[in-house]
Amino acid sequence: MKKPLQSALALLGLVLSTAAAAQYVPGQPPAAITPPAQANPFMQYMPVPAAPMVLPIPTLPTLPALPNLSIPGLGFNPLIILGSGQPISNKPYSMRQTIPPEAKRQMMQMMMPFMTNVFRMSMPDAMAWMSHKYKAKPGLTFDEVLESMNLRANKLNFKYVGSNLMWKDFQAVLGDMDAPRIEVHSYCDIKVGRDLLKISPEFLVFLPCRIGIMEDANKDIWVMMLDWDLSWVKGYEAAMGVTPELAQGAIEIRNKMDEIMRAGANGEW
Repeated sequence: MKKPLQSALALLGLVLSTAAAAQYVPGQPPAAITPPAQANPFMQYMPVPAAPMVLPIPTLPTLPALPNLSIPGLGFNPLIILGSGQPISNKPYSMRQTIPPEAKRQMMQMMMPFMTNVFRMSMPDAMAWMSHKYKAKPGLTFDEVLESMNLRANKLNFKYVGSNLMWKDFQAVLGDMDAPRIEVHSYCDIKVGRDLLKISPEFLVFLPCRIGIMEDANKDIWVMMLDWDLSWVKGYEAAMGVTPELAQGAIEIRNKMDEIMRAGANGEW
């Protein structure tokens, strides 16, 4: 019995060693081997690490104990008022209680190892993921882009409520005459905005809706805004406390803002 078994093991070892040798080409370092194409489209937009990825186990600093912790390690439950343990009111414009800075800091510190170590994401990378933008057609001037945006906003009953001409402040305050033209323009849908604030007063931080226009390093003109696409949370609305009314209102605003941006980028009248 021993001899057949030994022969079988020897044959198995030969097969494995031959397979291993076939996978290795002497003189060709691993870095020169082209990796297979990523099946996940998410990965093509992620920064390429300069070195093999190391995932250390994060060590979070010790924070002061918070009262009435509802979620272990997080410090708060977004559906419960801190300190009272009672559900929030359904009365319009009911404000949630302020989340303590310690709880916010703890939550962000839990997220940062994933951002920096797992995704290798820098601050500019994170901003790119949070922005929704279009490049204007070649030949369009800055003023033509802005005029097209305002015309489309008026057509959609979006009120133009203000502007921040940042580039002029760069010149007047900082003496920077080399910075490109950068402006932020604000719009508001009065009815939808009111309905959203009735459900979630904290939505005020997103209002009025802002669209930035700027020239980049290549003198190309871009229009952009903060991307708060609710399709990201589709199927999780109830778990996140997003009511159907809030979701529909936010979707309507984003769709109109997207149309305004596309009109500007295309120079549509």
